[in-house]
Amino acid sequence: MTVEVKVPVLAESIPDATLLEWRRHPGDRVEKDEILIELETDKVVLEVPAPEAGVLAEVLKATGDTVLSQEVLARIEPGEAPGATASSSLPPSADLTAAPEIPTPAAATGSVRLSPAVRRLVDEHGLDPSAISGTGRDSRLTKADVLAHLETSPGAAVAAAGSAPSPTETIPESGSRGIEPVPPAPEPASLAVDSQSDMPVPGPRGERREPMSRLRRRIAERLVEAQHTAAILTTFNEIDMHAVIALRARHKESFERRHGVRLGFMSFFARAAVQALDRFPAVNARIDGGDIVYHDYCDIGVAVGSPRGLVVPILRNVEAMSFADIESSIAEFGVKARDGTLSIEDMVGGTFTISNGGVFGSLLSTPILNPPQSGILGMHKTEERPVAVNGEVVVRPMMYIALSYDHRIIDGREAVQFLVCVKDAIEDPARLLLDV
Repeated sequence: MTVEVKVPVLAESIPDATLLEWRRHPGDRVEKDEILIELETDKVVLEVPAPEAGVLAEVLKATGDTVLSQEVLARIEPGEAPGATASSSLPPSADLTAAPEIPTPAAATGSVRLSPAVRRLVDEHGLDPSAISGTGRDSRLTKADVLAHLETSPGAAVAAAGSAPSPTETIPESGSRGIEPVPPAPEPASLAVDSQSDMPVPGPRGERREPMSRLRRRIAERLVEAQHTAAILTTFNEIDMHAVIALRARHKESFERRHGVRLGFMSFFARAAVQALDRFPAVNARIDGGDIVYHDYCDIGVAVGSPRGLVVPILRNVEAMSFADIESSIAEFGVKARDGTLSIEDMVGGTFTISNGGVFGSLLSTPILNPPQSGILGMHKTEERPVAVNGEVVVRPMMYIALSYDHRIIDGREAVQFLVCVKDAIEDPARLLLDV
C-alpha cells in the first residue's frame, strides 16, 4: 500500500514552507525515520522523515517549491528497490543529491544535479563543477565547497567561463583549455606596488550575490514592522555585578554537580525580569487593535544566535521555573539552534524578550522590539570600571542594561522603574528569594 510523505502540520503563524533539498532519488531504498528533505519556514528548518521503510516511488514537489501544511511531497512503496531507478518521475526542476561524474569541463553545469544556491554560484562565476571537490553527502557539492574553491583558486572562474587564457592556466598543445588552472601565488600584502609609478595597485575586488533565506527575510520584515508600528524608546541603567559573580563563584561547582548544568547569569536576569514584570505588567502586555492584552504568565524569549541568523526560542512560565530549569532550557535551546533542530513550538509565542549582546562583546546597544511584544531587555558585556561606593572610588565589574519599550502603553516612569527593579535584584540576589 502506497504511503504518502506529507508536510508536517505548520503553526497558524507559519503559512507555508520552502523545500530545501531532496536527499533521495525516486527508486532509492529508504528506511523508516530517515530524513528525506528539509523544509525552511520563516522561523525554523523542519526535517521530513520517511513514515515507513520502502522505495521512494515518486517525488511530487521539487527543490525550491513552496508547500502548505499537510501537502503531499512524495510517495513510498513497500518492498525493495528495483534494479532501475524511476528518476523520470522527478519534477524537472528538482535538485537531488550527488552529482554524476563529468567527463569533460565542456559539460558545464548542465549534466550536474546541484542545489539552487550551488548552481547560482557556479553559473555566476562560470565554474566547472567537476574541478571542485565536494564534501557533502555522497561527495556532492555544497555552497561552502564552491566558496572555498573561489577563495583558493581565483583563476578557476576565468578558466571555466571561456574567457581569454590567463598566464596561470595550462594550455594543451591542441589549443583546448586545461581542466586544472594553477592558482597564482598568494601575495604577501593586500596591495601590490607598481614598479614604474611606485603606487599601490589594488588586488582582486570580488563580490557575490546570494538570496536571503526565509528566516533572514522574516527577521528583516519583523524589524521593519517594529519600527513602523511601535513607538520605540530605550532607557538605560548600569548594574554592579560583584554580588552575582561572587555568589556564582561560591556555588557554581555544587550547582553543576547537583543539576548537571552550569550556572550562568541568564537565570539571574530571567528571574529578575519575572519579578519586575509582575510589578509592571504593562511591560508584559501587548496591543491588540484598541485593546491592551495583559498576560498573567511570563513566557520569555531568549535571543540566540544560529548559523541561519537570530532566533528567539521561548522559555514558558518562567515564573514557575527554578534556576536549574532555566539554565537547562537555555542550554538545550543553544544546542538546537546550533544544530538547526528548533521546532515551531519552541519559537511561537512569548510575552517578553531578553537579548544578551554581551556574549559577543557589546558594551551598549538599543535592542529592537520583537512584535507584538512591548518590551525587550538588553544585557551587555561585564567590564571592570571605577565607580563610587560609599564615598570611595573602587573598581567593580559593571554591566550596562537597556530596556526598549513601546511608549504607547508603557510610560517612561514605568520603564525606568522596571530597570531599577532588575538592577536591585541583581545587585542584591537575596531579593530574588525573598521577593522584595
